[in-house]
Amino acid sequence: MLRYIHLYKIFLLQYLKSLLQSKLDFFMGFFSFFLNQILGIIFLQLVFSQIPDLNGWSFEQLVFIYGFAQIPKGIDHFFTDYLWVFCRKTVREGAFDRYLLRPVNPLFQVLVERCQPDGLGEVLVGVILVAYAGAKLRLSFSVFTFFVFLIAVFAGAVIYTAVKLFFASNAFFMKECYNMLYTAYNISDFAKYPTEIYTKPVRLIVSFVLPFAFTAFIPANYFINGGTLLLSVGAECLVAAAAFLIAYLYFSFGIKKYESAGN
Repeated sequence: MLRYIHLYKIFLLQYLKSLLQSKLDFFMGFFSFFLNQILGIIFLQLVFSQIPDLNGWSFEQLVFIYGFAQIPKGIDHFFTDYLWVFCRKTVREGAFDRYLLRPVNPLFQVLVERCQPDGLGEVLVGVILVAYAGAKLRLSFSVFTFFVFLIAVFAGAVIYTAVKLFFASNAFFMKECYNMLYTAYNISDFAKYPTEIYTKPVRLIVSFVLPFAFTAFIPANYFINGGTLLLSVGAECLVAAAAFLIAYLYFSFGIKKYESAGN
């Protein structure tokens, strides 16, 4: 484990150095993502200027859920962004061969290929929104609550990564699966709002098929309205572990079936 942490630091520093070769592009990308998230809140504000609540949920509660959703998504965006490239051209061009020649876990090599600083913009927006909404709702955060919050955020990021990894692994069999991953990943937008406002089929999909509800609404609802820790954050951790295990096994199965495509 320590070896992989050391290797990750080396890869991360080298990639950040390459990004900073163009500082203007780096900061423009960071703040453009920041502004994009702010537009989502402006949309919520416009909606609530016309209605008093959304199925019993207040504006501040929705802002808290929306902000909570951005934090694990931003963490995943920062650390695993290369999966988008992997599903589009790494396998198709035969570039995956080089990962099999090194004495390092292939998945680790894929994930450290690059990071995406834009994800920090998502995390920053999420933290600001959670802090703002939490203050408006007068939520009390003890040391224990903050610890649970961190666990929930980490588990949410693992779920995002698991979904991306599972669908990106289809590239081993299809050579290119960007559209499939893009469609599945965008379903995460449903998790930014209470699942109660959706029909049963949609709730089933975002809770159990693509469990994005466990990245935002379910844990966020625990901090807003209370409830059973085991059935909220505890369940989120179990879903995260199961989802990542399934995705990793599918990725490993794909490696066994991999045939270099050439270029």
